[in-house]
Amino acid sequence: AKPNEIRGLFRNCRIIGRRFKLAHIFYADHIIETATFRAAPREQQAGEDDLLIVDDNVYGTAEEDARRRDFTVNALFLDPTTHTILDHVGGIADLERRTLRTIGDPEIRLAEDPVRILRAVKFASRLDLEIDDPTWDAMCDVAPDLEKAAPPRVLEEILRLCRSGSATAAFQMLRDCGALAILVPSLEQYLGLEDDIPERAEPFWDLLASLDAHVQMEPNDVPTTALLVSILFTLPFELALEEEDSGDELPDARLRAAVAWEALQPLSEMTRLSRRDFARARRVLVAQQSILAPPARFSELLFARGEEFAEAFELFRLRTQARGVGLDLVDAWRERWQRARRADDDELDGERRRTRKRRRRRRKRRPKGRGGS
Repeated sequence: AKPNEIRGLFRNCRIIGRRFKLAHIFYADHIIETATFRAAPREQQAGEDDLLIVDDNVYGTAEEDARRRDFTVNALFLDPTTHTILDHVGGIADLERRTLRTIGDPEIRLAEDPVRILRAVKFASRLDLEIDDPTWDAMCDVAPDLEKAAPPRVLEEILRLCRSGSATAAFQMLRDCGALAILVPSLEQYLGLEDDIPERAEPFWDLLASLDAHVQMEPNDVPTTALLVSILFTLPFELALEEEDSGDELPDARLRAAVAWEALQPLSEMTRLSRRDFARARRVLVAQQSILAPPARFSELLFARGEEFAEAFELFRLRTQARGVGLDLVDAWRERWQRARRADDDELDGERRRTRKRRRRRRKRRPKGRGGS
Protein backbone atom coordinates (compact mmCIF):
# COMPACT_ATOMS: atom_id res chain seq x y z
CA ALA A 1 0.00 0.00 0.00
CA LYS A 2 1.36 3.40 -1.01
CA PRO A 3 1.19 6.37 1.39
CA ASN A 4 -1.84 7.93 -0.30
CA GLU A 5 -3.70 4.59 -0.18
CA ILE A 6 -2.97 4.29 3.54
CA ARG A 7 -4.25 7.80 4.11
CA GLY A 8 -7.43 6.82 2.28
CA LEU A 9 -7.97 3.96 4.74
CA PHE A 10 -7.25 5.89 7.95
CA ARG A 11 -8.59 9.33 8.72
CA ASN A 12 -6.04 9.59 11.54
CA CYS A 13 -3.17 9.36 9.06
CA ARG A 14 -0.64 12.00 8.07
CA ILE A 15 1.97 11.72 5.31
CA ILE A 16 5.39 13.08 6.24
CA GLY A 17 8.70 13.46 4.43
CA ARG A 18 9.72 14.49 0.95
CA ARG A 19 12.84 12.45 0.21
CA PHE A 20 11.27 9.37 1.85
CA LYS A 21 7.50 9.53 2.30
CA LEU A 22 6.00 7.77 5.30
CA ALA A 23 2.45 7.37 6.58
CA HIS A 24 2.02 8.15 10.29
CA ILE A 25 -1.16 6.71 11.79
CA PHE A 26 -2.02 8.38 15.10
CA TYR A 27 -3.68 6.63 18.04
CA ALA A 28 -3.78 9.01 21.01
CA ASP A 29 -0.10 9.40 22.00
CA HIS A 30 1.07 6.53 19.79
CA ILE A 31 2.23 6.63 16.18
CA ILE A 32 2.35 3.63 13.84
CA GLU A 33 4.94 4.50 11.21
CA THR A 34 4.13 2.78 7.93
CA ALA A 35 6.71 2.58 5.15
CA THR A 36 5.88 1.23 1.71
CA PHE A 37 8.38 -1.23 0.22
CA ARG A 38 10.91 0.61 -1.95
CA ALA A 39 12.89 -0.40 -5.01
CA ALA A 40 16.34 0.93 -5.87
CA PRO A 41 16.32 4.65 -6.76
CA ARG A 42 16.71 5.85 -10.32
CA GLU A 43 19.76 4.67 -12.24
CA GLN A 44 22.67 7.08 -12.20
CA GLN A 45 22.88 9.05 -15.42
CA ALA A 46 26.05 8.88 -17.46
CA GLY A 47 28.53 11.51 -16.38
CA GLU A 48 26.98 12.09 -12.96
CA ASP A 49 29.51 12.04 -10.14
CA ASP A 50 27.19 12.74 -7.21
CA LEU A 51 25.50 9.55 -5.97
CA LEU A 52 23.51 11.30 -3.25
CA ILE A 53 19.89 10.11 -3.20
CA VAL A 54 17.51 13.06 -3.16
CA ASP A 55 14.29 11.16 -3.92
CA ASP A 56 13.68 7.67 -2.51
CA ASN A 57 10.06 7.07 -3.43
CA VAL A 58 10.35 4.37 -6.10
CA TYR A 59 8.13 1.56 -4.82
CA GLY A 60 8.81 -2.15 -5.24
CA THR A 61 8.65 -5.60 -3.65
CA ALA A 62 9.82 -6.82 -0.25
CA GLU A 63 12.97 -8.36 -1.74
CA GLU A 64 13.75 -5.19 -3.69
CA ASP A 65 13.27 -3.23 -0.48
CA ALA A 66 15.73 -5.47 1.38
CA ARG A 67 18.41 -5.18 -1.30
CA ARG A 68 18.30 -1.37 -1.37
CA ARG A 69 18.86 -1.03 2.40
CA ASP A 70 22.12 -0.03 4.04
CA PHE A 71 23.46 -2.98 6.08
CA THR A 72 22.78 -6.69 5.88
CA VAL A 73 21.81 -6.94 9.56
CA ASN A 74 19.28 -4.13 8.97
CA ALA A 75 17.48 -5.88 6.12
CA LEU A 76 15.83 -8.80 7.91
CA PHE A 77 12.03 -9.08 7.67
CA LEU A 78 9.64 -10.99 9.88
CA ASP A 79 6.59 -12.59 8.28
CA PRO A 80 3.98 -12.16 11.04
CA THR A 81 1.69 -14.84 9.59
CA THR A 82 4.29 -17.64 9.69
CA HIS A 83 6.72 -16.16 12.27
CA THR A 84 9.64 -16.77 9.93
CA ILE A 85 12.57 -14.45 9.18
CA LEU A 86 13.05 -13.48 5.54
CA ASP A 87 16.73 -12.96 4.77
CA HIS A 88 17.50 -11.87 1.19
CA VAL A 89 21.00 -10.47 1.82
CA GLY A 90 22.84 -12.77 4.24
CA GLY A 91 22.05 -10.73 7.35
CA ILE A 92 21.68 -13.73 9.67
CA ALA A 93 25.14 -15.03 8.79
CA ASP A 94 26.64 -11.59 9.46
CA LEU A 95 24.84 -11.44 12.81
CA GLU A 96 26.33 -14.78 13.77
CA ARG A 97 29.77 -13.44 12.81
CA ARG A 98 29.05 -10.18 14.69
CA THR A 99 29.92 -8.29 11.49
CA LEU A 100 28.49 -5.06 10.10
CA ARG A 101 28.62 -5.00 6.32
CA THR A 102 26.92 -2.92 3.65
CA ILE A 103 24.65 -4.45 1.03
CA GLY A 104 26.59 -4.12 -2.22
CA ASP A 105 29.49 -1.75 -2.87
CA PRO A 106 30.13 0.19 0.38
CA GLU A 107 31.47 3.26 -1.46
CA ILE A 108 28.24 3.53 -3.45
CA ARG A 109 25.97 2.72 -0.50
CA LEU A 110 27.51 5.39 1.72
CA ALA A 111 27.79 7.97 -1.06
CA GLU A 112 24.06 7.52 -1.72
CA ASP A 113 23.36 8.59 1.86
CA PRO A 114 26.33 9.73 4.00
CA VAL A 115 24.18 9.59 7.15
CA ARG A 116 24.65 5.84 6.88
CA ILE A 117 28.10 6.48 8.36
CA LEU A 118 26.40 7.55 11.59
CA ARG A 119 24.07 4.57 11.42
CA ALA A 120 27.07 2.25 11.02
CA VAL A 121 28.64 3.79 14.12
CA LYS A 122 25.34 3.39 15.98
CA PHE A 123 24.93 -0.29 15.12
CA ALA A 124 28.59 -1.15 15.75
CA SER A 125 28.87 0.65 19.12
CA ARG A 126 25.47 -0.28 20.51
CA LEU A 127 25.41 -3.93 19.38
CA ASP A 128 29.16 -4.59 19.67
CA LEU A 129 29.55 -5.41 15.98
CA GLU A 130 32.81 -5.26 14.06
CA ILE A 131 32.70 -3.16 10.89
CA ASP A 132 34.25 -5.07 8.02
CA ASP A 133 37.30 -3.50 6.33
CA PRO A 134 35.70 -2.42 3.01
CA THR A 135 32.84 -0.72 4.87
CA TRP A 136 35.23 1.04 7.28
CA ASP A 137 37.46 2.23 4.43
CA ALA A 138 34.38 3.61 2.66
CA MET A 139 33.27 5.40 5.85
CA CYS A 140 36.64 7.16 6.01
CA ASP A 141 36.50 8.11 2.32
CA VAL A 142 32.89 9.35 2.32
CA ALA A 143 32.95 11.19 5.69
CA PRO A 144 33.48 14.63 4.04
CA ASP A 145 30.16 14.13 2.20
CA LEU A 146 28.31 14.44 5.49
CA GLU A 147 28.25 18.16 4.69
CA LYS A 148 25.69 17.32 1.97
CA ALA A 149 23.34 15.39 4.27
CA ALA A 150 20.02 16.80 5.44
CA PRO A 151 20.79 18.77 8.64
CA PRO A 152 17.79 17.51 10.68
CA ARG A 153 18.75 13.88 9.98
CA VAL A 154 22.36 14.54 10.99
CA LEU A 155 21.26 16.11 14.27
CA GLU A 156 18.83 13.27 14.94
CA GLU A 157 21.55 10.65 14.50
CA ILE A 158 24.02 12.59 16.68
CA LEU A 159 21.44 12.76 19.46
CA ARG A 160 20.69 9.05 19.10
CA LEU A 161 24.38 8.27 19.54
CA CYS A 162 24.47 10.43 22.67
CA ARG A 163 21.40 8.67 24.11
CA SER A 164 22.50 5.15 23.16
CA GLY A 165 24.36 4.28 26.34
CA SER A 166 27.47 3.72 24.19
CA ALA A 167 28.30 7.33 23.31
CA THR A 168 31.95 6.97 24.33
CA ALA A 169 32.66 4.21 21.81
CA ALA A 170 30.51 5.94 19.18
CA PHE A 171 32.33 9.28 19.34
CA GLN A 172 35.72 7.60 19.37
CA MET A 173 34.65 5.83 16.18
CA LEU A 174 33.44 9.11 14.66
CA ARG A 175 36.88 10.59 15.35
CA ASP A 176 38.71 7.65 13.86
CA CYS A 177 36.80 7.73 10.55
CA GLY A 178 37.00 11.53 10.21
CA ALA A 179 33.28 12.19 10.66
CA LEU A 180 33.61 14.21 13.87
CA ALA A 181 35.75 16.82 12.12
CA ILE A 182 32.84 17.42 9.72
CA LEU A 183 30.02 17.24 12.26
CA VAL A 184 31.50 19.16 15.23
CA PRO A 185 34.74 20.82 14.07
CA SER A 186 35.34 22.71 17.33
CA LEU A 187 35.12 19.49 19.35
CA GLU A 188 37.46 17.71 16.95
CA GLN A 189 39.89 20.63 17.23
CA TYR A 190 39.72 20.44 21.01
CA LEU A 191 40.25 16.68 21.06
CA GLY A 192 42.95 16.99 18.43
CA LEU A 193 45.25 18.09 21.21
CA GLU A 194 45.01 14.63 22.73
CA ASP A 195 48.38 13.41 21.46
CA ASP A 196 50.25 16.41 22.87
CA ILE A 197 48.11 17.31 25.90
CA PRO A 198 46.06 14.22 26.84
CA GLU A 199 44.77 15.78 30.05
CA ARG A 200 42.58 18.07 27.92
CA ALA A 201 40.85 15.21 26.11
CA GLU A 202 40.51 12.72 28.95
CA PRO A 203 37.84 14.78 30.78
CA PHE A 204 35.65 14.68 27.67
CA TRP A 205 35.80 10.89 27.39
CA ASP A 206 35.19 10.62 31.14
CA LEU A 207 32.14 12.86 30.74
CA LEU A 208 30.73 10.68 27.96
CA ALA A 209 31.37 7.60 30.09
CA SER A 210 29.42 9.26 32.91
CA LEU A 211 26.57 9.96 30.48
CA ASP A 212 26.61 6.34 29.30
CA ALA A 213 26.45 5.07 32.87
CA HIS A 214 23.43 7.29 33.58
CA VAL A 215 21.60 6.19 30.43
CA GLN A 216 22.21 2.54 31.23
CA MET A 217 21.07 2.89 34.86
CA GLU A 218 18.10 5.20 34.14
CA PRO A 219 16.79 4.21 30.68
CA ASN A 220 13.53 6.11 31.20
CA ASP A 221 15.31 9.37 32.01
CA VAL A 222 15.97 10.51 28.43
CA PRO A 223 18.53 13.36 28.27
CA THR A 224 17.17 16.50 26.60
CA THR A 225 18.63 17.93 23.41
CA ALA A 226 19.90 21.01 25.26
CA LEU A 227 21.70 18.87 27.83
CA LEU A 228 23.37 16.72 25.17
CA VAL A 229 24.51 19.75 23.17
CA SER A 230 25.95 21.32 26.32
CA ILE A 231 27.79 18.07 27.13
CA LEU A 232 29.48 18.12 23.72
CA PHE A 233 30.52 21.75 24.04
CA THR A 234 31.22 22.35 27.72
CA LEU A 235 34.98 21.69 27.57
CA PRO A 236 35.66 23.56 24.28
CA PHE A 237 33.53 26.39 25.70
CA GLU A 238 35.60 26.60 28.87
CA LEU A 239 38.85 26.58 26.91
CA ALA A 240 37.55 29.42 24.71
CA LEU A 241 36.48 31.26 27.86
CA GLU A 242 39.97 30.97 29.33
CA GLU A 243 41.46 32.38 26.15
CA GLU A 244 39.00 35.29 26.15
CA ASP A 245 39.42 36.18 29.81
CA SER A 246 42.73 37.93 30.45
CA GLY A 247 42.02 39.16 33.96
CA ASP A 248 42.36 37.49 37.33
CA GLU A 249 38.65 37.74 38.23
CA LEU A 250 36.05 35.24 37.16
CA PRO A 251 34.53 36.15 33.78
CA ASP A 252 31.20 37.89 34.07
CA ALA A 253 27.91 36.49 32.77
CA ARG A 254 27.91 38.62 29.65
CA LEU A 255 31.30 37.33 28.55
CA ARG A 256 30.26 33.74 29.24
CA ALA A 257 27.06 34.24 27.23
CA ALA A 258 28.96 35.70 24.28
CA VAL A 259 31.54 32.89 24.24
CA ALA A 260 28.78 30.26 24.56
CA TRP A 261 26.99 31.80 21.59
CA GLU A 262 30.14 31.66 19.48
CA ALA A 263 30.78 28.05 20.52
CA LEU A 264 27.28 26.80 19.68
CA GLN A 265 26.53 28.84 16.57
CA PRO A 266 28.38 26.61 14.04
CA LEU A 267 26.52 23.48 15.18
CA SER A 268 23.25 25.39 15.18
CA GLU A 269 23.77 26.55 11.61
CA MET A 270 24.85 23.14 10.33
CA THR A 271 22.14 21.04 11.98
CA ARG A 272 19.38 23.68 12.18
CA LEU A 273 19.17 23.26 15.93
CA SER A 274 15.96 24.89 17.12
CA ARG A 275 16.20 28.35 18.68
CA ARG A 276 14.74 26.98 21.88
CA ASP A 277 17.33 24.22 22.25
CA PHE A 278 20.11 26.62 21.24
CA ALA A 279 19.06 29.12 23.91
CA ARG A 280 18.70 26.46 26.59
CA ALA A 281 22.08 24.89 25.83
CA ARG A 282 23.67 28.32 25.93
CA ARG A 283 22.13 29.08 29.34
CA VAL A 284 23.20 25.66 30.65
CA LEU A 285 26.83 26.41 29.74
CA VAL A 286 26.70 29.88 31.25
CA ALA A 287 25.11 28.54 34.46
CA GLN A 288 27.98 26.20 35.28
CA GLN A 289 30.09 28.93 36.87
CA SER A 290 27.15 30.05 39.01
CA ILE A 291 26.79 26.51 40.34
CA LEU A 292 30.49 26.10 40.99
CA ALA A 293 31.07 29.53 42.55
CA PRO A 294 27.91 31.62 43.05
CA PRO A 295 28.68 35.34 42.60
CA ALA A 296 28.00 37.94 45.27
CA ARG A 297 24.44 39.25 45.59
CA PHE A 298 23.17 36.05 43.96
CA SER A 299 19.84 34.38 44.77
CA GLU A 300 20.36 30.64 44.89
CA LEU A 301 16.60 30.18 45.40
CA LEU A 302 15.60 32.02 42.21
CA PHE A 303 18.47 30.43 40.28
CA ALA A 304 17.31 26.94 41.30
CA ARG A 305 13.79 27.81 40.15
CA GLY A 306 15.04 28.87 36.71
CA GLU A 307 13.84 27.05 33.61
CA GLU A 308 17.29 25.78 32.71
CA PHE A 309 18.42 24.74 36.20
CA ALA A 310 17.47 21.05 35.87
CA GLU A 311 19.68 20.63 32.80
CA ALA A 312 22.45 22.80 34.24
CA PHE A 313 22.45 20.75 37.43
CA GLU A 314 22.51 17.48 35.46
CA LEU A 315 25.52 18.63 33.45
CA PHE A 316 27.28 19.66 36.65
CA ARG A 317 26.40 16.32 38.27
CA LEU A 318 27.72 14.32 35.31
CA ARG A 319 30.94 16.33 35.24
CA THR A 320 31.39 15.90 38.98
CA GLN A 321 30.82 12.17 38.66
CA ALA A 322 33.34 12.02 35.82
CA ARG A 323 35.96 13.86 37.91
CA GLY A 324 35.18 11.96 41.10
CA VAL A 325 35.41 15.12 43.21
CA GLY A 326 32.89 17.70 44.39
CA LEU A 327 30.09 15.29 45.25
CA ASP A 328 29.34 17.28 48.42
CA LEU A 329 28.59 20.33 46.27
CA VAL A 330 26.22 18.25 44.13
CA ASP A 331 24.34 17.19 47.27
CA ALA A 332 24.19 20.79 48.49
CA TRP A 333 22.69 22.02 45.23
CA ARG A 334 20.24 19.12 45.16
CA GLU A 335 18.98 20.24 48.57
CA ARG A 336 18.68 23.86 47.38
CA TRP A 337 16.79 22.68 44.30
CA GLN A 338 14.34 20.72 46.43
CA ARG A 339 13.81 23.71 48.70
CA ALA A 340 13.27 25.96 45.69
CA ARG A 341 10.62 23.65 44.29
CA ARG A 342 8.81 23.71 47.65
CA ALA A 343 8.90 27.51 47.87
CA ASP A 344 5.52 29.21 47.56
CA ASP A 345 4.72 32.41 45.67
CA ASP A 346 5.10 34.64 48.73
CA GLU A 347 8.60 33.33 49.43
CA LEU A 348 9.61 33.77 45.79
CA ASP A 349 8.22 37.31 45.63
CA GLY A 350 10.09 38.21 48.80
CA GLU A 351 13.32 36.84 47.36
CA ARG A 352 12.82 38.86 44.16
CA ARG A 353 12.34 42.06 46.20
CA ARG A 354 15.49 41.40 48.23
CA THR A 355 17.46 40.72 45.06
CA ARG A 356 16.29 43.98 43.47
CA LYS A 357 17.28 45.94 46.60
CA ARG A 358 20.75 44.39 46.59
CA ARG A 359 21.18 45.37 42.96
CA ARG A 360 20.09 48.96 43.64
CA ARG A 361 22.57 49.26 46.52
CA ARG A 362 25.28 47.89 44.29
CA ARG A 363 24.61 50.52 41.61
CA LYS A 364 24.76 53.33 44.20
CA ARG A 365 28.13 52.15 45.49
CA ARG A 366 29.76 51.72 42.08
CA PRO A 367 32.75 54.10 41.72
CA LYS A 368 32.65 56.64 38.94
CA GLY A 369 34.14 55.60 35.65
CA ARG A 370 33.29 51.90 36.01
CA GLY A 371 31.18 50.21 33.34
CA GLY A 372 28.12 48.08 34.02
CA SER A 373 28.40 44.39 34.86
